[in-house]
Amino acid sequence: MALYFVDTNVLLYGIDERDKRKQKLAFKLLEQLDYQQTGVVSTQVLLEFAHNLTSKFKLSHNTASLMAAAYLKWRVVESDASLVMLALARSAQNDLSIWDAMVIEAAFRAKADVLYTEDLQHGQHFGALTVVNPFLTPA
Repeated sequence: MALYFVDTNVLLYGIDERDKRKQKLAFKLLEQLDYQQTGVVSTQVLLEFAHNLTSKFKLSHNTASLMAAAYLKWRVVESDASLVMLALARSAQNDLSIWDAMVIEAAFRAKADVLYTEDLQHGQHFGALTVVNPFLTPA
């Protein structure tokens, strides 16, 4: 069964009413991954999600915590010293931000096939991991 790692921006678009098209696409994707039980996130993604809910969307800490906790039923990759060291190496090797490198390494750890994000180049490959921007309009 294929696994799909979801970056913070996709989770945020799922609730962001400012861009209805992206909200609809993200919500549909998240709903599908939830139903199929193929979604993966990391502790970093959940923390970034909660932080953005309180700082950008001005939600209460309690509401943000509850919304982040909803993804705990997904497969969650925990950040640890080993993941940090791998991400530091990946960041230097591929000229990536440490945050993007952490996401990539967490997706590797989960053995995900696809990384859904708009922060990296659509179609880019990191080994067997394929980056997919779920918001691109099909040609």
